Amino acid sequence: MKSIFLSLLLFGFYHIGIAQENINFQKPSAEILALADFQRAPAVSMDTKKQYMLLSYRNTYKTLDELNQEEMRLGGLRINPITNISSSVNYVNNLKIRKISDKNEIQVSGLPENPKITNVSWSPDETKIAFTNTTNSGVELWVIDVATASAKKITKDNLNANLGSPFNWMKDNETLLVKVLPANRPALIDAKKDLPKGPTVSVSDGSKSQNRTYPDLLKNKLDEQNFETMVTSELYKISLSGKSELFKSGAIYTGESFSPDGNYLMLTTIQRPYSYIVPLNRFPQTTTIYDASGKEVKVVNEVPLTEIMPKGFSSVRKGKRNMSWRADQAATLTFVVALDQGDQAIKAEYRDEVFQWNAPFTAEPTSLVKTQQRYGGIIWGNETTAIITDNWYDTRNTKTYLINPSNPNQTPKIIFDRNSQDIYSDPGNFEMKKNKFNRYVLAIENDNAYLIGEGNTKDGQFPFIDEYNLKTLQSKRLYTSKIKDKKEDLLSIEDFKKGEVLVLIQSKNDYPNYYFRNIKLKDKLTQITSFKNPFESIKNVYKEVIKYKRKDGVDLSGTLYLPVGYDRAKKEKLPLLIWAYPAEFKDKSSAGQSDKNPNEFTFPNYGSFVYWVTKGYAVLDDASFPIIGEGTTEPNDTFITQLIDDAAAAINAVDNLGYINRKKVAIGGHSYGAFMTANLLSHCNLFACGIARSGAYNRTLTPFGFQSEQRNYWDVPNVYNEMSPFMTADKMKTPLLLVHGDADNNPGTFTLQSERYYQALKGLGAPVRLVLLPKEAHGYAAKDNILHLLWEQDQFLEKYLKN
Repeated sequence: MKSIFLSLLLFGFYHIGIAQENINFQKPSAEILALADFQRAPAVSMDTKKQYMLLSYRNTYKTLDELNQEEMRLGGLRINPITNISSSVNYVNNLKIRKISDKNEIQVSGLPENPKITNVSWSPDETKIAFTNTTNSGVELWVIDVATASAKKITKDNLNANLGSPFNWMKDNETLLVKVLPANRPALIDAKKDLPKGPTVSVSDGSKSQNRTYPDLLKNKLDEQNFETMVTSELYKISLSGKSELFKSGAIYTGESFSPDGNYLMLTTIQRPYSYIVPLNRFPQTTTIYDASGKEVKVVNEVPLTEIMPKGFSSVRKGKRNMSWRADQAATLTFVVALDQGDQAIKAEYRDEVFQWNAPFTAEPTSLVKTQQRYGGIIWGNETTAIITDNWYDTRNTKTYLINPSNPNQTPKIIFDRNSQDIYSDPGNFEMKKNKFNRYVLAIENDNAYLIGEGNTKDGQFPFIDEYNLKTLQSKRLYTSKIKDKKEDLLSIEDFKKGEVLVLIQSKNDYPNYYFRNIKLKDKLTQITSFKNPFESIKNVYKEVIKYKRKDGVDLSGTLYLPVGYDRAKKEKLPLLIWAYPAEFKDKSSAGQSDKNPNEFTFPNYGSFVYWVTKGYAVLDDASFPIIGEGTTEPNDTFITQLIDDAAAAINAVDNLGYINRKKVAIGGHSYGAFMTANLLSHCNLFACGIARSGAYNRTLTPFGFQSEQRNYWDVPNVYNEMSPFMTADKMKTPLLLVHGDADNNPGTFTLQSERYYQALKGLGAPVRLVLLPKEAHGYAAKDNILHLLWEQDQFLEKYLKN
């Protein structure tokens, strides 16, 4: 599908910075523009029987006009009050169906004119596909008959998609449970016209309430009323013929889930009081079970307002959580309760306990298993087999257990006990398949389960399939991917007896395509899709994963790109661009592992420096920047020192190859990578310039933690201050390009961070340029903005690095 061709004529002016400089949108150089304006291959989804595939087409970028829509920011949501759907949703604009056995794509007939499609969902029997279409005034429900590839509209544009997908398929494959705007919905209150009846008052009762910074929160009573108006829905049962029946009256429905047998419905609703310091997922909630007719069976959970949480990543709220249906039984609820009151600081033999609760929920729940660490999830198999995991963030330990759900007194068997950051020891993920309830459960064949792993090793990536015997707890390798100069992703096992596997194969020049591989006939590949390389102009760039060491011996790596035709024997000295993002580790061994694959398709996107390989730059992409804190030492205790050592090692590695002028090196990053960039330019002289996008620069504005830092500002003020480039703005003399979306919605990276940092740098005489991209959130979406961003970066690098 071709991307939208925007005219890039003057869309108006926008404020670019505190210096009162106004500019027009600009396009990057021809080389970069040719790569940026590419054709996007369709997204693919298949039915589990692998008879049909759905091809979804969308534009590469949004238009600025799409971002410039009405928007309300309430309770952590950003929603369009006219259409009643998220204002950041990405729309599909065409659908095609193809029989997997046939190469011809069939255009779905009957689609709406100029469709804006989202929330695509196959029916339980996979004979139909439901989706929503957004009109100028609302959201409507459509359904596709897969066999005939024809679509029809089921409802008016009166659905409420403000809390996500507004519908759920019912078990009969003929009816959907749909969220509809209430018939008596009140009008929204206009803050410009409706004066408040009193002040906004917030009170602390003396209890600690340490919350990270959240965007788009409720601020006053007016916001509360508008929030309630926007997210309240009525639930209707709507048939494929369009017949509509009210199922439940108006409420704030935030979760709807049918039992596997379809006889019960679990509904979760948000209640008052609302909060001004946390988003809606921590508002009070009530979970109730209803029968298929809508009659209340049991209130199974009531969660109070959760403004106060125990400190730490391994802490959770009190009470029942993770409430869901057991996938291998008709109607059994499961949930988890923290035995340590949710507080990781409390010493306890067991942290969590998993319960199950059989319909009709008249008896008390029964204990299923206790976990020594924090509950991580469960894969249901059958009456006697399930797989459960637990983990502990502080130690990065994760354990996987085999349990017998029919005998809670039977001791769980530990089958894996490992460091979650150790990717070389990752045993893979258990393969799943649909059962008689159309729910995914553990795939078991003759007492064997199956593991599909990414296969990262010190020698490269070799994806694998293991057969794991549930009796002996021994594994047998069935297949290891070793295709020369290609990367093979093993997606799913389609036929266990025949050995047929769905795979995705790509190379640095070949766009990813789907195949069926028979692992018993290793050379037999059946190609399913034939997507072409949209980046022919860079298919011959040199690409290599280089490995090197930090001065303390930690292994590092990065993906090196050199221009087409570059003579690696003559070794012309090129300017170097490094793109990176720091990652925190608790041990040097895990920090030194690499999952980079030189055979991964080279896919330029606005977020990377790969474009500039077409303009005579060397590029080290995804360079390793580990920050390590072993034992009782936290990674951030030596953040700046490790950051500089990472940077020096990367530059030395490429310089030792003889390819670069080490006086012409630039560093760049997005979000935490921008924070990294500003710190490097402030504390070392390794770089000629830097590009920092959508970052945070003053950690006192995120006082209750950031990234993986669990300590607050008052615990370790020296760490927060020393890590904040804002505090050392007087040391910054290296040219810096600051970029930020003027509607950033990411916790901790409010646009104010870049504005205040720019003011400090400008006031202290640093060479800095601030670009605020209109209407953009934490990631950038509009074509106008993205092309201008590429132009800004190109001009900046030409001025401060190349020349």
